[in-house]
Amino acid sequence: MLLLLLGPPLLILVFRFVPVPATPLMLIRAAQGYGLSKEWVAYPDIAAALPHAVIAAEDNTFCTQWIGFDLRELQGQFAAALDGERPRGASTLTMQVAKNLFLWPGRDPVRKVLEAWLTPQIALLWPKQRVLEVYLNIVEFGPGTYGAEAAARGFFNRPASALTMAQAAQLAAVLPSPLNWSAAQPGAYVRERSGVIRRRVGQLGPLLDCAG
Repeated sequence: MLLLLLGPPLLILVFRFVPVPATPLMLIRAAQGYGLSKEWVAYPDIAAALPHAVIAAEDNTFCTQWIGFDLRELQGQFAAALDGERPRGASTLTMQVAKNLFLWPGRDPVRKVLEAWLTPQIALLWPKQRVLEVYLNIVEFGPGTYGAEAAARGFFNRPASALTMAQAAQLAAVLPSPLNWSAAQPGAYVRERSGVIRRRVGQLGPLLDCAG
């Protein structure tokens, strides 16, 4: 019990400074035969276009959250559930980091409870740019492809530091389903969504300030 209570906070403190070597999802995908391509890169070596695109695509209020949750969105989802509607989900970038670092894929209630317990710890112990740095180094951008550097080199033949806004938007566009959508060979939906992301980046203004 003591290990369960203290283990994750200790690892969160360690990963504030140390690159994440692997995640449960990486190991699961490797066992499924997808391979494993990743290369850790420091946040300043990732083109600003990518964190901007990811915030625009995944979590517009990321820079204003203080415990890692979008409280307004959660309230809306709770109200929708009371009205009998199916919740859409209100996963923030910090919640996704908590899930990817420690948990398994899926939507079961146990995993959601653990995610909710870990998220505020990460939000309180890490600065915003560290959350983005870890997210952009461990997130799945394609089958067996994790992180900005592996995705940039594998899909666009360039380092993450040289990603254009269009390429960053394509990477952000596939995040909901990276096994089914391709940033390298985008279909109609990914092209349309990447256009929406580019426009939204231009509209967010100060909501991108924490990303640098």
